[in-house]
Amino acid sequence: MSAQIHAFLCLKDNIGVLVRDPNTGACAAIDAPEEGAILAALAQTGWQLTDILVTHRHGDHVEGVEPLKRRTGCRVVAPVKAREAVPSADAYVREGDTVHVGGLQAHVWETPGHCLDHVSYWFAADRALFAGDTLFTLGCGRMFEGTYAEFWATLQRLASLPDEARVYCGHDYTLSNARFALAADPDNEALKARAAEAEKAKTQGRFLVPTTIAQEKATNPFLRAGEPALAKSVHKEGASPVEVFQALREWKNGF
Repeated sequence: MSAQIHAFLCLKDNIGVLVRDPNTGACAAIDAPEEGAILAALAQTGWQLTDILVTHRHGDHVEGVEPLKRRTGCRVVAPVKAREAVPSADAYVREGDTVHVGGLQAHVWETPGHCLDHVSYWFAADRALFAGDTLFTLGCGRMFEGTYAEFWATLQRLASLPDEARVYCGHDYTLSNARFALAADPDNEALKARAAEAEKAKTQGRFLVPTTIAQEKATNPFLRAGEPALAKSVHKEGASPVEVFQALREWKNGF
């Protein structure tokens, strides 16, 4: 049986996710934005928390780690580069490691860009990527550390995943991302349809998480920085994709 996955809102606009192995009952939270919302999701599903997989050190992703560990005795896995922010983790992981949640297996990818300690968890058998604040529906994270070249390389790596791969991100920024994407890529018909879908979902109390790699390659301006239309929108015709990506990201910062 494949993984059971439940996504829900935490804090103001964080996305919480539970990943469960139905064969063993093992259940992991991807990050822990807040204890209460995760406990409510566990109560709703009837699942029991056995693990927390941390993507990066920022407070809105780890503030629930300590109380949940005290309450449930769950195992905490965190990036080795985030050791100081998550001192109680039971295991620290880096590029090339694997993590098991019951019989489910996740590959650990170091995905610098939003911050240097960021990792993503790729459950290859389930075609599910937990990308934290690296790749969002119609957007990408703000860059706090590192270089644009590093961030672009990370996004290119994620874009190389199978088209059907589902992407679970760390925030629901979809409507604001859609507004920027339409400003940057106004003639993209697939994007227009996706933005309309996001508006409809909002009125119905839904959010467009997960998205897929195929949808993001077609509509996300940050994955499309190699396209002439995006270069033109930032007046960088003929520039390298990483230069176009940098211009797009800096435009989005002030959008």
